[in-house]
This record gives sequence, C-alpha cells and structure tokens, in this order.
Amino acid sequence: MAAHIQEGSVFRLIGDSFLGHTPRWYKRLIIFFLCLNVGVFFSLGALTTGWLILGEFIFTLTMALKCFPLQPGGLLALQAVALGLTDTHAIYHEVEHGLPVLLLVIFMVAGVHFLRDMLYRMISRILLGIRSRVTLNLVVIVVVSVASAFLDALTILAVLVAVSLGFYEVYHSVVSTRSHHDDPDVTDEYVHEQHRQDLEQFRAVLRSLLMHGAIGTAIGGVCTLVGEPENIVIGNEAGWNFMEFLLKVAPSSIPTLLAGILTCWVIEKFKWFGYGTELPASVRQILLDEESAQRARQTPRDRLLLIMQAVVAVLMVVALALHIAEIGLIGLAVIVVVSALAGVTDEHHVAEAFMPGLPFASLLVVFYVIVAMIGSLHMFNAVIEWVLSLEPRLQVFMIFATNGALSAISDNVFVAAIYMKELKAAFDAGLTTRELFDAQSVAVVMGTGIPSMSTPNGQAAFLYLLTSSVAPLIRLGYGRMLWMALPYAVVTTLVAGLTLF
Repeated sequence: MAAHIQEGSVFRLIGDSFLGHTPRWYKRLIIFFLCLNVGVFFSLGALTTGWLILGEFIFTLTMALKCFPLQPGGLLALQAVALGLTDTHAIYHEVEHGLPVLLLVIFMVAGVHFLRDMLYRMISRILLGIRSRVTLNLVVIVVVSVASAFLDALTILAVLVAVSLGFYEVYHSVVSTRSHHDDPDVTDEYVHEQHRQDLEQFRAVLRSLLMHGAIGTAIGGVCTLVGEPENIVIGNEAGWNFMEFLLKVAPSSIPTLLAGILTCWVIEKFKWFGYGTELPASVRQILLDEESAQRARQTPRDRLLLIMQAVVAVLMVVALALHIAEIGLIGLAVIVVVSALAGVTDEHHVAEAFMPGLPFASLLVVFYVIVAMIGSLHMFNAVIEWVLSLEPRLQVFMIFATNGALSAISDNVFVAAIYMKELKAAFDAGLTTRELFDAQSVAVVMGTGIPSMSTPNGQAAFLYLLTSSVAPLIRLGYGRMLWMALPYAVVTTLVAGLTLF
C-alpha cells in the first residue's frame, strides 16, 4: 500500500500535518526562516544569525492568534542549539534562574482555578455593581497597581483572566447555539445574528479590563522590592532592604504610577486606542441573571465551599504579602487544601486545573533558550559598554533607555542581572560613587519595568495574557496589545525618563 503513495502525496501530507490548521503562508514562512538561518550562519556568522533568530522568535509571538508560539518558536530555539549558538548548560542555567516563575505559572495558575467560583462571584458583584465605565476601569488599575506592589503580577493577572473567561463563557453560552467550544470561535458562526454586535462590544470591554489590569501590574510592580522578580536582583546587588528600595525608587515610581492612572482616565474618557466601549445593557442583564440563578441553585454545601475558598484566598494573600515561600509553592498549597476540602480527588479533574498554565510554562522554557542564546553570543554587551562610557548624568538616562529597549525584546531579569553585574563591578572598583551607583540602580529598576511594557514579550504578565485561553476569544492579538499599551508606554516612559534625567 505504501508503494502506491507517490512522492508528491507524501510531501503534501507532511505539509498539511505541519503546524496543523495554521495558514499555509505561515507554514512556508517558518520553513523559510529555518533554511535562511542556516545560510546566514555559514555566510555571516553566529552573531548575525542570533539577531535574526531573535527577530523571528518575536515574529512568532506576534502571530500567536494564528499559531501558538510554542511550536514555531520551539523549532527556532532547537535550531539555535543545533547551530551551536548556545548550549544545554547555558539553557539549564536560564531555566534554573527562571524556576520561580515556572513554578508560579504551573501551580499558582492552577491554584487560582480551584478558587475560580469564589473569585468570579466576588469580582462579578464589584464589576457589575459599578455602572460608570471610567470609574470601573480606574478602580481596576488602582487596585491592581497597589496589589502588584506587594503580590505577584502574574498571580493577579491570572485572577483577572479567570474571571474574564468566566464572564465570556456565561454570556456566550446564552447567545450561542452550543455552550462549549473545543477551539476558539473565530468566525462566530454559532452566535445568533442579533447578538453579534453586543458580543463584539463585550469583547472590547473585556480587552480594556484586562489591558488596564496588565498595565497596573507593571506600574505598581516597580514600586517595591517584591513587586517584580528583577527588583530582587537589583535590590540585592545594590544592598537595599525593602524600605530602602521603596524610598530610593519613589521619586521615579510614584510620578510614573500617577501618570499611568491619569492615562487610564484620559483614554477611557475620550475613548482612544481601543478603550471606552460601554458594556451593553443586554450583556449586563445576562450576567446579572446568571448570578441570580447561581445564588438560587446554591446548596448549603456550595455556600460552605465558597466560604472555604474565601478563607484560603485570604490566607494565600497573606502568605504572598509576607513571602513565606516561593509563590509557586504557595499555589501548590492552595491546590492541595482546596481540592481536599472540596473532595476533588479524581486525577482527571485535578489535571484540568493545570491545563491553562502548562502551555505557557512550556513557552517560557523555549523563551529561556532564546535568552541563553543572547547570553552565549554576548549580544547586548556592546550596548552596555557604550552606555557605561558616557558621562554620569547622561549615563543614568541611557541606562534607563537601553534597559527598556533590551527588556522589550528579552527577559527583564536577564537584562537586569547583566546590567547590575557591570554596574556593581564598576562601583566595587571605585570607578563610581555611591550616589551614582544608586541612581544607576534606580534607572535599571525603571528601565526593566516601564518601557518594557511597550511589547507583549517585554513582561511575563503580558506574554501570559497574550497566550492565555481568553486572548483568542476576545480577539486580543499581538498587534492590538501593542496599540492598547502604546499610550501607557509612551506617557509612563516619558515621566520616568524625566525623573531620571
């Protein structure tokens, strides 16, 4: 039978299978990238190939709605290893360095899944209770910003994603001819015609809510030592404790935070950059009806489970605020306690909680391969050396600017670690004063935290949102995220830059 399969049929079958339902032009482009990289490697060398692969990997992130970046980005990462642009030891070092984030994505996101009923009820009452769109979004960004200064940004965004997904599923189950979709409903063919306009408006509302939340994690995260993972690296190198970090960074972080909140008010008030969509009355009514129906269906056991989830959630917040353990381990504790109390002991049901986080965790490991390649090829060294050769006042500003640019295409912790290593070495050698070293360290904090939100791959929280299950449902792609983050990135970067210049 195999003998009758012609050569053309084999290639056609492979082509159809490769990257599944991804558009044919995208499949061909990935194959072209893989072939091009080999040619460039042997003709122009490793460094040029490294920059080319970095650009191609970012492209796969921009096409996240066409194809999840794990497969095309993973092929590029494997090729980088095969060409010797990095090695497995460097990759393992980066993965080991990023283990806290991986544990967070795997266990904390799953932990949020077990708290989703309580979180949905609590947040839905708040969101549906505030009728003013501007007030609602201001409340979201202020609360998320303050929380992100003391808790983990990814955890907070995971809660918002879970709640938004719950809202979408409730509404979609009412207006669609089927209540569940295995794949994102890209065409809306199952949605009744009269509801499609309201659905589009509802998507815009959820996009605004999530983007305000994502921005809030960035502008709040730069304020404290525990706000972002890279802050701990910077604080340790600079020798700052929690209060010293807060006070040193405050002249830049507080004006930036206020500028971000003001930006939220302006773009919502004037309906710019994709913001300003009102929640349709019909959608609000469906969500309110569902909430009433859920309350009516509640049994004493359901109410007890909600109370237990609330108690566990409070304990989780306390544990996160006090940083009694790695965030991922706290998430694992939440999974164990809540599933035990709820009687969820079936392996299949437990596995469902891990499904949202594991694809992103896999993508993060691929991302760390690219970061390892950047380090192995010393791709950023020339920029750092040039910045450190400038006169002190300009040097601080350029540290901020180049940190932002490099963090927008790479990993924040990686960039911060490289910069702080060089800055600390110069300080230890007596080449810089303590005052200048402190100013440089603040510039690294603000540079890795603020301009990096101009791209989805600049911050882990943004990348998580882009690749989450809710993103394709609300049509939140790379380009749209760039556009919606643009006013925040421009305003906050200008304000942060002026405070450092």
